[in-house]
Amino acid sequence: MKFSNTYIFYPVNKALELAIANSIGRLGDEFTEVAAADTGVTAADNFLYTRGNYEQHRFSSNILGGVREALEIILTDEYRKQEPVAWAETQNSLGNILAAQGQQQRDVESFKKAIQCFNNALEEFNQEKSPFEWAATQYNLGTANQALGRQLDNAKLLKTSIDAYTNALLVWSRKETPGEWASAMHQLGATFHTYGRLLKGDRTFQKSVVAYKNAIAEFDADNNAFELAATHNNCGAVLHHLGESEENLDRLQEAIRSYETALTVCMEQQLPIHLAVLCRVNKSTALSVLAELTKDTALAFEAADEFELIIECFPHALQPLCLKHCEEQSKTASMLAIGSGS
Repeated sequence: MKFSNTYIFYPVNKALELAIANSIGRLGDEFTEVAAADTGVTAADNFLYTRGNYEQHRFSSNILGGVREALEIILTDEYRKQEPVAWAETQNSLGNILAAQGQQQRDVESFKKAIQCFNNALEEFNQEKSPFEWAATQYNLGTANQALGRQLDNAKLLKTSIDAYTNALLVWSRKETPGEWASAMHQLGATFHTYGRLLKGDRTFQKSVVAYKNAIAEFDADNNAFELAATHNNCGAVLHHLGESEENLDRLQEAIRSYETALTVCMEQQLPIHLAVLCRVNKSTALSVLAELTKDTALAFEAADEFELIIECFPHALQPLCLKHCEEQSKTASMLAIGSGS
């Protein structure tokens, strides 16, 4: 079946930012200014947290090429013999840099090299002797496979991602490492969602919902405002698609409540306005689907009015494709309202 278009949020990639921060010292002084992120407000800010797993905000994306070259130079066989742990950590850093370039350029080969770097690191790190390093590398491996699997619509890569996140959760626990555990649960939810869309599998969607709800249980608005909003929004998207797949009104209503909660967190915690707008777009899309399934004229009018309001009041916060989506959905909801009322 054809699922509705929904918008999901991606958490900050802390492993990527750490890889850049730890590697800048290997570059010359001339890179110092290049490394600093551009803090000026631009139209690109409307894409923050929506572009994928390897978006980062602390550093300029121009630094990636220089860091990659510097890391590739030092990863020699001699370095591995002398300092195997440092060599494995450097493989992790290079893998994140390569994956960021892969996402930026939609370059499959960069992603494949990133995945190889993480597998190289796992030759030195093992669950028994270095469990936390092993878990972090498994998490990195899961994220790279998830990103490439999403880009290629490749179920095998997504299954590999699920296995890697599951491995990380053999070490990370809610009690001992709550932040890492919640992040892995969030990413597991995201991977199950994408995997479920490819498989047209309701059971896989259900696993995604469980993973997201696990993450929600750990995040709180004061300390993890974006993560909480993102997880509610993304969980809403899975429930939305599950409701469409099952033609289940309860699922769609639960999706709407999830979007509403995400919107509330965005507004109360003063997150970037485009995130709140995307929550409203998702909610309105779910309302339109619910109206179609129930032949409810009032709901159809509500959805149409909401889309018109979004287009009129927040054009500056909408990405171009999202604006097109809103315009199309507004027409669809209006036609449904008129048709249902005739």
